[in-house]
Amino acid sequence: MKPARNDRPGRAGGPPIGGRRRDEQARAALEPLADGERPPALLIASAICILLALAVITAGATASDLGRHGGSLPGAVLLAAVLAVMAQGIYRRRYWAVLAFEALLSFQILVASLALVVASTILAAALCALGIGLGGWLFWKLVRVMGRIQAGERTPR
Repeated sequence: MKPARNDRPGRAGGPPIGGRRRDEQARAALEPLADGERPPALLIASAICILLALAVITAGATASDLGRHGGSLPGAVLLAAVLAVMAQGIYRRRYWAVLAFEALLSFQILVASLALVVASTILAAALCALGIGLGGWLFWKLVRVMGRIQAGERTPR
């Protein structure tokens, strides 16, 4: 006799199987961030956003003709403001800010990977590989931090 649909493993009402069970175990093992705890990866991501914001403002202020190169001072100020808000959100352990930074980081990894394909010198290839490696390392470290941030949001305080 066939079991009823709801009695099958992995279906609504049935016990989870395979990947779902591992996911649930991984979520249960995550320890929420303690009050005031900021893992090193979070501090590094916040510092990178601040440095990028300062670099954008400096480049925008010192460039003689941004319009000729496809940019504008208001655009540079807007980008720097977005990066500064992101840095503040990351420092305050906001999930949306870490997620946005990871999106930018994945874009940087993709661009560095494409640049590696057309690198014409050993130095250029090494710099691309370094960017991919460091970006990948930071991305991986931030994934766990994001899980811990979410674990803290799920638990009642």
